[in-house]
Amino acid sequence: MTVIAAPRVRRRVPVALGACLLSFAAFWCAQRAAHVSMIDLMVYRAEGETVRAGGDLYALRTTEAHLPTTYPPFAALLFTPLTLLDTASMRTLATAGNLALLVVFVALSLRLVGHARVERVWWVSAAAVWCEPVWTTLRYGQINLLLAVLVLWDLSRRPGHRWAGVGIGIAAAIKLTPALFAVFLLLTGAVEYMRRGSAGPWLRHARGAAVAFAGATLPAAAVLPYDSWRFWTRMVFEAGRVGLVEDTANQSLRGVLARLLHTTEPGAWWAATAAVAGAAGLALAVAAELRGERAWAVLACAVTALLVSPVSWSHHWVWCVPMVLLLATAGRTAALCTAPAFCSYALWWVPHGPGRLELHQTGAELTLSALYVGAGSAFLALAGLRLSRTNRTA
Repeated sequence: MTVIAAPRVRRRVPVALGACLLSFAAFWCAQRAAHVSMIDLMVYRAEGETVRAGGDLYALRTTEAHLPTTYPPFAALLFTPLTLLDTASMRTLATAGNLALLVVFVALSLRLVGHARVERVWWVSAAAVWCEPVWTTLRYGQINLLLAVLVLWDLSRRPGHRWAGVGIGIAAAIKLTPALFAVFLLLTGAVEYMRRGSAGPWLRHARGAAVAFAGATLPAAAVLPYDSWRFWTRMVFEAGRVGLVEDTANQSLRGVLARLLHTTEPGAWWAATAAVAGAAGLALAVAAELRGERAWAVLACAVTALLVSPVSWSHHWVWCVPMVLLLATAGRTAALCTAPAFCSYALWWVPHGPGRLELHQTGAELTLSALYVGAGSAFLALAGLRLSRTNRTA
């Protein structure tokens, strides 16, 4: 039976690879037909040019949309090689690089949920490229897949690995949101220490992330002292520079509350909601981790970060890929209910665009423009239910 099965396995892999390449080719053609601008990639290049020219990084306004610099100075240093490429080559390499990162991300996600068979990597990648967060990531030339790969690579290391924390630390130095994973590790170690008098590998992992973050941020401060001072003392607190909070693309609690309350600043409502969601989400992540449920812990932390962030654009939700894969292992019904939220593009069916139309959404429109937040909240609720059932069984 083994002799018969082996050729079948060998045949399945080329078929899956061919399907993935065909899907990627169709995706590439669709993006070109849509005349994607890769506007965020153009901003990254402008940041690199500003660094090379010695300009004021946080006074930069570029592209027709006059977009500002929003990432820490370390990211701008990483973007300087983009200035060596012409626009066409840069866009081609960025698309190819993001497609390669998607395959790596899917492979790490499948490993996380315990289904890392080669042919599954290709089949899932072929489908995942068409979900809205991934499509939009490539459309804008964003770095979401790079950050997610750094985090998942880090969290897939064995406990006590000498590189533990490096991926999270570098990701946080590029963009601050992944720092919540270090907080999750720190809290897990602290809870374990209070319970058993030993912090296990978690505090070392969190310390590794902090060291990697400092190892990236401090040299950037030495190279760009003025920009670093401005970012860490002022720009980091100006969430409004990123974009309009009520924008439909803002799939965070703050964005949903702004649209629900028809205001550009939900203020105390958001602060209270984010505090509750942050505490509950981190508690779930820590509890899952201490019960050996690494996949549920990682994704609870990722979803929490997306919910409580002041702005979580729809393309930040590339974490929907491992989320749906994990739900599929728990039961197909949950996965089948969640996947359409990220694959239907339904959040764009509502009035949006110039004129702040999002402030006048009602009824079904508000529901559609809160799809990702709803899916994330449901995931956390399911994680909590799963943990409570596990506790009762134990």
